[in-house]
Amino acid sequence: MADFQDGPEGAEEPEDLEEHTVSWAELLAETQGRLEAAGDDNPIYCARLITEEASGYEGAEFIVAQTEPATVRGVAKLDAMVARRLAGEPIQYVIRHWPFRTLDLFVDRRVLIPRPETEVVAGAAIDLVLDMGAGALVADLGTGSGAVGLSIAAEIPETKVWLTDKSSEALDVARANLAGIGQGAQNVLISHGSWFEALPAEMQGQMDLIVSNPPYVSTTDELGPEVVDWEPSMALLAGTDGLDDLRIIVAESPRWLSKSGALVLEMAPWQIATVVGLCAQIFSDVKVIKDLAGLDRAVVARFPS
Repeated sequence: MADFQDGPEGAEEPEDLEEHTVSWAELLAETQGRLEAAGDDNPIYCARLITEEASGYEGAEFIVAQTEPATVRGVAKLDAMVARRLAGEPIQYVIRHWPFRTLDLFVDRRVLIPRPETEVVAGAAIDLVLDMGAGALVADLGTGSGAVGLSIAAEIPETKVWLTDKSSEALDVARANLAGIGQGAQNVLISHGSWFEALPAEMQGQMDLIVSNPPYVSTTDELGPEVVDWEPSMALLAGTDGLDDLRIIVAESPRWLSKSGALVLEMAPWQIATVVGLCAQIFSDVKVIKDLAGLDRAVVARFPS
């Protein structure tokens, strides 16, 4: 990596300093070259994200700041992130945060990377809560980073939201993200446990909305190395057909939902028909939600209103 500007202590003479400083623009180009040489699948995008994170600037601010000399700390941070990316680590974990609807979520290997299709699921849940009115009671089961439940709490602050997960490590990440949602944080509760075991028994029949992006990958599915090697298998795998956890949630949700309550579940497109069939045995109103790619992605199930 190129030399950088040192701090005030032991500063060189101006002419020498000018020879040895390097700008963020130069580091951006160098980072892109290193990623390209290593065969990164998106070197331009990843180099920009890494350099922005190292510099402390982003977006338009980074464009303006590109001519500024890099700092000692910034170059060290950049080098460390490039090394992680070259080792195959997903860019979301490398920079340790990722956007989800209105939130910028902290993420690391303890939780799944938030994905665009889940933003659609969160949007469907938020629309339902808005229709329910103020003070709705919501449970986000298997919350992971808290993406769905915290989006509901942030966008509809008067909603009471339970975040649950059987991974205590995932809940630590959700707690970190809870601190960044503002007013809605005061109505969020976090509970450790597997699915409905995490909820107090007295809440049976009280939930207005249950939403979940559960594990739905089959143990026989082939996944890319960025998923297999880095994302938590506990949050991905659900038996030979990927439906183990979805079956549990569908079967047990009626005991927890209010008479006008709703269930929102994310899954793979090829699982939709099976889950619609399971829901139709219990609920009278079952709908399918498509994701941004036009693929069937979620099921919304409700009792008759």
